[in-house]
Amino acid sequence: MALPEPATPDPETRLTASSRAKDKSRWNWLLFIPILVPLIPAFFNADSPRVFGFPRFYWLQLAYILLGVATTTLVYQMTKKRGDR
Repeated sequence: MALPEPATPDPETRLTASSRAKDKSRWNWLLFIPILVPLIPAFFNADSPRVFGFPRFYWLQLAYILLGVATTTLVYQMTKKRGDR
């Protein structure tokens, strides 16, 4: 009994995957924002203001998560190719 040959991706699929890997959009630079902003100690180096009794450090961590999600969503929407599914 012969084994089936492995499926080879069609050229269109390979072209799309390689073009995404070579995406040089300037929008990708925005992805540094959620990496660099939490590294600035002046933002969280205090106890006040408190939100619902939580010091600034704790609620600011949640704000950084929202910043990362918003930035990633924006970059994705601006760099995805129209017509791709």
